[in-house]
Amino acid sequence: MRLTLWTDYSLRVLMHCAAGEAAGRRVTIADMARLHGISRHHLTKVVVALVHGGWLQGQRGRGGGLRLARAPADIRIGDVIRWAERDFQLVACMAPGASQACLLMPGCRLRGALHEALQAYLAVLDGYTLADLTTDETVATGWHTLVPMSPQLAAVNGVQKPAG
Repeated sequence: MRLTLWTDYSLRVLMHCAAGEAAGRRVTIADMARLHGISRHHLTKVVVALVHGGWLQGQRGRGGGLRLARAPADIRIGDVIRWAERDFQLVACMAPGASQACLLMPGCRLRGALHEALQAYLAVLDGYTLADLTTDETVATGWHTLVPMSPQLAAVNGVQKPAG
């Protein structure tokens, strides 16, 4: 299974906010976009969705920024992924009503096996919280050693560096 960039960015934002809070700082979209080599415009859309989804709180103006809406220990990674991902149909027959169009049904067991695998995948992620992903080491180094994403890493991740 491969997560979308939307989910990747959502997790990065939440992790960055958790590290920021632990360091006593508010996080801004501009800082995250620069540090991660993500388009500010696209990241703004992700942040707005995270605010509307109840994951983040934002404060405008001087001294403003983003902060988590809940404690990092209360944010399960599986829940974030379920929220961010719009399509868990690993194969076409997993779409609602599609099983009736499958020529292999009712004898095919692939759909059941993939559903079971997906549930196991999400169950593992449910065992992790945002606090688990943001260790003291992340917090200690996160504000001082994070550097902008290199062009090579951006290319591997399919991210275009923003202009300027």
